[in-house]
Amino acid sequence: MNIQNLFAHAWLIPLLPFLVFAMIGLILHRWPKVSAAASIAGIATSFIISLQIAWAVFGGPAGAAPFEIAARWLSMPGLRVDMGILIDPLTAVMLVVVTLVASLVQIYSLGYMHGDPGFASYYAYQSLFAGSMLGLVISNNFGQIFVFWELVGICSYLLIGFWFGRNSAKEAAKKAFITNRVGDFGFLLGILFLQIIFGTLNFADLADKIPQYANSAVLITISILLLAGPVGKSAQFPLHVWLPDAMEGPTPVSALIHAATMVAAGVYLIARAFFIFNTSPQTMMVIAIIGGFTALFAASIALVQSDIKRILAYSTLSQLGYMVMAMGVGAMTAGMFHLMTHAFFKSLLFLGAGSVIHAMTDEQNIWKMGGLYKKMPVTTWTFIIGALALAGIPPLSGFWSKDEILLGAYAGGHMELYILGSLVAFMTAFYMFRLIFVAFFGSNTGGEAAHESPHVMTVPLIILAVISVFAGFVGSPLMGNIFGHYVTAAGAAEHEPSAAIMVVSSIIAIAGIFLAWLIYQRKAVDYEALKTKYIGIWTLLYNKYYIDEFYTWLIAHFVDGIAKVFFWFDLYVINGLVNGLAYITGRSGLQLRYTEDGQVQTYALYMLAGVVIILITAICAVFTALA
Repeated sequence: MNIQNLFAHAWLIPLLPFLVFAMIGLILHRWPKVSAAASIAGIATSFIISLQIAWAVFGGPAGAAPFEIAARWLSMPGLRVDMGILIDPLTAVMLVVVTLVASLVQIYSLGYMHGDPGFASYYAYQSLFAGSMLGLVISNNFGQIFVFWELVGICSYLLIGFWFGRNSAKEAAKKAFITNRVGDFGFLLGILFLQIIFGTLNFADLADKIPQYANSAVLITISILLLAGPVGKSAQFPLHVWLPDAMEGPTPVSALIHAATMVAAGVYLIARAFFIFNTSPQTMMVIAIIGGFTALFAASIALVQSDIKRILAYSTLSQLGYMVMAMGVGAMTAGMFHLMTHAFFKSLLFLGAGSVIHAMTDEQNIWKMGGLYKKMPVTTWTFIIGALALAGIPPLSGFWSKDEILLGAYAGGHMELYILGSLVAFMTAFYMFRLIFVAFFGSNTGGEAAHESPHVMTVPLIILAVISVFAGFVGSPLMGNIFGHYVTAAGAAEHEPSAAIMVVSSIIAIAGIFLAWLIYQRKAVDYEALKTKYIGIWTLLYNKYYIDEFYTWLIAHFVDGIAKVFFWFDLYVINGLVNGLAYITGRSGLQLRYTEDGQVQTYALYMLAGVVIILITAICAVFTALA
């Protein structure tokens, strides 16, 4: 198969998981193991095709024209939406990342979800989730992206609330769904504005037309509205509140959401539509500020969390802030590079946490663990590799991508964001190794009954650990920054590597690890005493700055208050008007019915009255004319 034919058949990549979803739902649901096998086979085949496409894309010259095909899906006066395929380096990277992580997560789930009564449904939802994200990635226009964007949202709802017997899972699923609707409303408005003003939703067409458009105020409005979508999907402040609660779903679901699907969609959209955002310096600054603030905000909350999955959840929020900040300072390539490396080591960390939870019979409090390294060596050391990559320790993958972001901020003249990013790097190293020193090397005896997970769970951990070590080299100066050579965009900032920034960021990360060791390992601090000593700041951080409570108050007093006003207006004004008109009509009918009694004499009287009225009118008209 030649390259053009290979690209033309890229639609098979999302189609295969969709077909598996349909097969499980209609036929295979009664056979859970067959359902799982079909799901894994489907996503594995998509992974193989994605590898072939990536090989073809990166084997060609950098900057080669992207491949695109499209077919008309919807057409009406003033609106045309195509369903198409766009293959370029950005697409190729995302296809490989999504299919690889989804494949390993599904294999891992064979052990984690073993014996669950919803086993077949779980794999059906996993296939639908992967297919939706892959459909989003290959889309060549905003209309198609929005369709798959919403499918990704409904899949997250199904999987976060998978254990719907728990009230907390139901509430978390609703919270994720409703919060994302807020961002998606703005996103949809932005898409409609693009269609109204430019007459197309196709990326290539928009990339040609937008630079020629002179009204900067309109472009700022459109870009801010489009940004609302990524703020919701990638859980940026102030729409971040759904992501930590998404931990109520099965841990492999958390790995998929936090690494390769749901939250990655927002960052990917900013990169795909970079030609729109980059037209407005004001919008770019807003993006950078939102990302930087979210990175610091979430990292500070992670410092005091006790739930192993919530620590990782706030870590994801923080790292997503890093990526969004990179986009805002113009370092689009660095942001996508970090998205790729983060997908591998964050999925590793979540699956490692799942292995711990599986071994600890669903215990998630790190202070009830301890000494796990003795019982779970594979999980321990793969988890440490993931944490080192996340902390940015050289030469692991996170080191290269994190430094690209810090370089973009520093070289772009955003010194305050560089300092903020460096502080976040210190905090990241600290809270991750706080987790490790307490849960894996702590003196608590909670982990004595733990056991290593089966091979079906540990093998994906080992594969992801290896990738987390070496994946960053494709974007490193040692290999000529192959990643940045291909995955870039017009207007994206490019800077020469800085050894000084690499050295400083490494020292900062090591200092964070050292401080965590000093407090939680060398001195084996009394957690309760430490919490009591700093109870004020601890309470504020542990309760997430009370943002959730503020939203609850806002809904109860503002949203519900407005609803009550509209309820009263509907009941007494609208219904009163409608019922009043109905009453008047009814009473008029009652009176007028006496004119229709069927008596000839009555009708003759009406006719006489009419003749008299006509005569009087005519006489009055004559006298008026004579006068």
